[in-house]
Amino acid sequence: QVRLVESGGGLVQAGGSLRLSCAASGSFSSINDMGWYRQAPGKQRELVAGITRGGSTNYADSVKGRFTISRDNSKNTVGLQMNSLKPEDTAVYYCNANGVWSYSGSYSTGYWGQGTQVTVSS
Repeated sequence: QVRLVESGGGLVQAGGSLRLSCAASGSFSSINDMGWYRQAPGKQRELVAGITRGGSTNYADSVKGRFTISRDNSKNTVGLQMNSLKPEDTAVYYCNANGVWSYSGSYSTGYWGQGTQVTVSS
């Protein structure tokens, strides 16, 4: 099992920056993929950025050039640096982990954090 805990959300003015962090804990040997999703009121949850264990990244078109995802495999953490924030970035941001290997060799997927609110004022 994996527990994901996010931190770093808050209120910021347009053009400002925030950094989100997510720490994974529990009994597991490794996590293949980690990422950040967001869900705005009345909208579906969408992928913001993802990163593999090897460091390959992918981003939603709407955040390319503004957001940077990073990962520390030794600490089981993933971060999201958000720059040049826009009001349309306002949402609850969720940390996600997929491809989790346990010490016994089992494989599981689909872990989510509780979410952290990001609000960008205009």
